[in-house]
Amino acid sequence: MKRLAAGLLSLVVLLALGYVMTTAGTSEAVLYKDPACGCCNGYIAYLREAGIDVDAVNTDDIVSIKEKHKVPQDMYSCHTMIIGEYVVEGHVPLAALDRLLSRQPDIAGIALPGMPSGSPGMPGPKSEKFVIYVISDRVPPATFMVI
Repeated sequence: MKRLAAGLLSLVVLLALGYVMTTAGTSEAVLYKDPACGCCNGYIAYLREAGIDVDAVNTDDIVSIKEKHKVPQDMYSCHTMIIGEYVVEGHVPLAALDRLLSRQPDIAGIALPGMPSGSPGMPGPKSEKFVIYVISDRVPPATFMVI
């Protein structure tokens, strides 16, 4: 019975990743990061496992990338990614990327500020819900989704 449950869980995970790959995997992503950041490498591996083609670009001036894409300072994380027409700040889970790319809202992008424990690429257990915010200069700060 345990093997059946484990097998079904594995199937559900693979189907979910396949769905995300269908939506998000068609986009190429460029992720800007500090060369010494290990958690960024974990996030890149997470995206690649889901079928997203990620070009990792090391930079010693990540702040200029954030400023260019109008990421608010209070939403900064350790890396900034451009995927499709959107900016994605931080360790954003696949579910949020999938929603962003499939719905294509009229916003600049999304952010998971900081480096929350248990988020994709970050060590440790998830200790709280992940609040993903909208990045836009046309609308007031808003929640994109909670995971």
